[in-house]
Amino acid sequence: MARPAIALLLCAALPLAACSTGSAHPQQTAANVAVPDRFSVDGEQKAREDLSRWWDRFDDPMLGQLIGQAQAANLDLAQAVTRLRQARESLIQSRAALLPSLSGSGGYSRNEPLRGGSTTTQLPDGTIVSFSQGGTSNFSLGLDASYQVDLFGGVRSGIRSARANYESVAFNRAAVLLSVESETARNYVLARLAQAQLANARESLAIQDENLSIAQWRVQAGLVSSLDAEQARSQRAQTAATIPQLETSYAGYVARLGVLTGQAPGALRSALEAPKPIPRGPASVAAGIPADALRQRPDVRAAERSLASASAQIGVSEAQLYPSLSLGGSISSGSASLTSLLDVISGRAFANVAQTIFDGGRLRSQVRSARAGADTAFYAYKSSVLKALEEIENAIVALRSAQLREAEFRTALEAANNQALLARFRYRSGLTDFTTLNQSESTLLSAKNGLSQAESEQATALIQLYAALGGGWDEAAPIPSLPPKTGSATDGQ
Repeated sequence: MARPAIALLLCAALPLAACSTGSAHPQQTAANVAVPDRFSVDGEQKAREDLSRWWDRFDDPMLGQLIGQAQAANLDLAQAVTRLRQARESLIQSRAALLPSLSGSGGYSRNEPLRGGSTTTQLPDGTIVSFSQGGTSNFSLGLDASYQVDLFGGVRSGIRSARANYESVAFNRAAVLLSVESETARNYVLARLAQAQLANARESLAIQDENLSIAQWRVQAGLVSSLDAEQARSQRAQTAATIPQLETSYAGYVARLGVLTGQAPGALRSALEAPKPIPRGPASVAAGIPADALRQRPDVRAAERSLASASAQIGVSEAQLYPSLSLGGSISSGSASLTSLLDVISGRAFANVAQTIFDGGRLRSQVRSARAGADTAFYAYKSSVLKALEEIENAIVALRSAQLREAEFRTALEAANNQALLARFRYRSGLTDFTTLNQSESTLLSAKNGLSQAESEQATALIQLYAALGGGWDEAAPIPSLPPKTGSATDGQ
């Protein structure tokens, strides 16, 4: 099925910032990504679905509840939110460099004599007069202003870099959110798979207990040799041995779900104790055109914003090669008393131009380093696009493969069940040996587990496809608050 050229769609969907002000560095474009013109696996032609709450399509309330808990309390997600807040404050600090800085000062001092409390003098008439020597006070006020003129756009390039970095961190938070959601859903499916396999093993064990009793009765009756009883006992023990292993796997998935939802590993044991079927989603997903999927992928968006940030750093480095202009001024006053503090005010203004003459090539090396950083960011962006396409294609293939496997295992289970019923009847009637019964029971258990495994793989592939298409997040949704902290530390929101 023909698809529009991905390169052209990327140009429209993900325009690169390419914000290297004053740079001769060649801009990287989406056309350089060199991805194939079409998906090798045909997808739905319908318009892309709204996948922001894809887990609702499984119609499993417990799954939706677990994902909601993970969204609110997962600690990896909380770390991503704090990193986003740090990036936002860095952007605010970068913007402040465009404005002048203003500082004020005030002071008070008093001078006291070190020794001797009075002085004497003789008047013309011979009278001696004594004067006490006291301290002196001084009050002062000052106001200083300075401004770094952004002649060559270095500050503005720094702001663009900080803004792009903030946006990149925001998309990285969304990528963590998608990972947490899909990991929660995957472990929930695996927990239900372990429950299904435990049920299969226990059902088979009950049948094998009955077969063992029949074999022992027939041995005692002299109808068969003890070989039948030993085969029955061996088969029963092997089936029983799988149950502790399955219980361990189930406990591990439940513990992982507890951690993913920000709780203790055993917090969900009672909530998940009642067995439920493996969740089933829709048979197909309308993926839309590739550009829509790539635009919805937060990791691709984050890589594109990282490229924009790295490109802006070239302008920051190049601005250091040119002269810098600083403007400033100050106003001050001083007096021995507060009432006359503002009687005399003095001020000064200055301008300063500075230019690096020789630095051993350090500044030009910084420019080359920034260009290399932009090249690295471009290749990371290109890699993220190809990885996204790879994940989408792999998920589509896995989903179709699991659907085919499920259909075949349903046929195999029907045949194995009929075979086992017939073998049990014939053995109890003395028309066949225990080896035939044993093989039919093993085939039935294998078919049951195979069908459960195929259902699990189908649900997992569907989860993988939803995540590969960028479902599970909304760019317009507000950033959630952090989960409660322990101790006395405040949130700082």
